[in-house]
Amino acid sequence: MQVEQLTIVGVGLIGGSVGLAAKARGVARRVVGVGRDERTLARAQAGGAIDSYTTDLREAAATSDVVVVCTPVDRVAADVLAAATVAPAKGLITDAGSTKGNIIRELAGKLPDAGATFIGSHPLAGSEKRGSANSKADLFADRLVVVTPTADTDPEATAVIELFWSRLGARTMRMDPFEHDTALAVTSHLPHAAAGGLAGITPHEWLTLTAGGFRDATRIAAGDPDLWAAIFRANREAVLAAIDSFSDRMNQFRQFLAADDRAGLVRWLAEGKRVRDALGS
Repeated sequence: MQVEQLTIVGVGLIGGSVGLAAKARGVARRVVGVGRDERTLARAQAGGAIDSYTTDLREAAATSDVVVVCTPVDRVAADVLAAATVAPAKGLITDAGSTKGNIIRELAGKLPDAGATFIGSHPLAGSEKRGSANSKADLFADRLVVVTPTADTDPEATAVIELFWSRLGARTMRMDPFEHDTALAVTSHLPHAAAGGLAGITPHEWLTLTAGGFRDATRIAAGDPDLWAAIFRANREAVLAAIDSFSDRMNQFRQFLAADDRAGLVRWLAEGKRVRDALGS
């Protein structure tokens, strides 16, 4: 698979990595970056993530075979719609957002009937760092990308988007957009909130007493607050349900500890250990 023009909207960590991977693997002849800040785009071009750039999304999308929207989740739908109104009829549009239901709801009934096809994607890759300076050509190597077509999505278009991510080195799986959001609330969004909670209750004067466990448990709390606030709001109901489940789980722990119930504590810890061990290293 090789496309003439790949356009990346939002050339940060993920978008920059898409560009680097596409160029390194010969997936696109030309990679165009779109953003609001020309200085940021110029740095991405200097770093090799894109070949050229513009601040006009419609200008870039009009000549693109594939558009990947890597903007924050509260902007994805608007950017997809802007691209879809001008993209070639056979063009494909996907995104890299951590939530999917909000995008589907915002786009409902608004996409052109004969325009480019939108299929949601979520690469489970990245870090707490941001910006194209931290992007890597191998960021998606053997990482999972969840592709989220709806019942109305053209199966051939979905297969092409899966091939696109595969060519960047990723593994893919299909999932219903709303099922995706329910699962990611537990596997991604709640962990970030928990990391922020643990970091937030720790006095600065105790930081010298932290070791690997604290650093591992709180690493993702260093992520961009604005970006994560948008994710939590976009997936509010699923995250609230995940918080309730987590609270119930922690209340069990509290009850065992308050009762000095050694057997209960061991059982509670063993249940968590079994799940973590199943994940592997």
